[in-house]
Amino acid sequence: MEANGLGLQNFPELKNDTFLRAAWGEETEYTPVWCMRQAGRYLPEFRETRAAQDFFSTCRSPEACCELTLQPLRRFPLDAAIIFSDILVVPQALGMEVTMVPGKGPSFPEPLREEQDLERLRDPAAVASELGYVFQAITLTRQQLAGRVPLIGFAGAPWTLMTYMIEGGSSSTMAKAKRWLYQRPKASHRLLGILTDALVPYLIGQVAAGAQALQLFESHAGHLGSELFSRFALPYIRDVAKRVKAGLQKAGLAPVPMIIFAKDGHFALEELAQSGYEVVGLDWTIAPKKARERVGKMVTLQGNLDPCALYASEEEIDRLVQQMLDEFGPQRYIANLGHGLYPDMDPEHVGAFVDAVHKHSRLLRQN
Repeated sequence: MEANGLGLQNFPELKNDTFLRAAWGEETEYTPVWCMRQAGRYLPEFRETRAAQDFFSTCRSPEACCELTLQPLRRFPLDAAIIFSDILVVPQALGMEVTMVPGKGPSFPEPLREEQDLERLRDPAAVASELGYVFQAITLTRQQLAGRVPLIGFAGAPWTLMTYMIEGGSSSTMAKAKRWLYQRPKASHRLLGILTDALVPYLIGQVAAGAQALQLFESHAGHLGSELFSRFALPYIRDVAKRVKAGLQKAGLAPVPMIIFAKDGHFALEELAQSGYEVVGLDWTIAPKKARERVGKMVTLQGNLDPCALYASEEEIDRLVQQMLDEFGPQRYIANLGHGLYPDMDPEHVGAFVDAVHKHSRLLRQN
């Protein structure tokens, strides 16, 4: 990491640190809120910006990423921005070809089929230098945000990235990837190790570039039961947090809060709460009260309104948000959806969600 990698930029002073304070477990005057996929196709301006370009070309354009990241903040009083990018830039940087097929999603023309296919992967130490465009997008966005709210960086967790690299795209069963876990445990650990070695400098690089928090997406946790999860996902989730924190310290960078979001991973909630992350993201299938009992007071929770609740009327959204806030309680909590926003959602309803969180969380603190 050269000079620019040491976080020497002079960024504008942060005016709204509510999200960061909640993430660190400090008291806040209201509940901060942001939405997964807040920069997304539900916004007409997003579709307009994206129309001319192929998906990964957009990811490689710092200016486009910056514009897309800022769009939702022009509409809604969100308490955090999350950089526009994709988890699959990491397999790309490892030398795998990935295309985004409209209407179908990501596709790997040459997925990993045999253990010897791992030889095709680039040295994970070189990944961060391949992803300079993400760092540039973060630095530019951090400047353009002008201290309005913090900027979140992110990456996919090793198991989730492994599933895409072996399945060659989305899958309802993850049977090819899970077959590796059962038939080729050694090769699986080797691949997960390569991915971890790539993710650590990538995440440290995001902080050096200006990211003020990091979220790790273990989107495919639910395809593993407790046993496979504790063998093939959890050790690497822990390792990422431990090594990123040590790396930040070594580079002389201030610590940032880290969020782990393991979708459908409720069977491992206690383990996730003790895996070295300040915040545990929840999907909508977990009852907030039960989650709070299980994780204790030591972590912040983030979530977890069913994204489909945004199809409801604005009055109903208001009621559902109030109920959710009551269950999570006022402190150590960041409001979000339990998954990303869908393309056909009404921006007005997203606004109603954000406003309801701010309104009810202030009322909750008065009572």
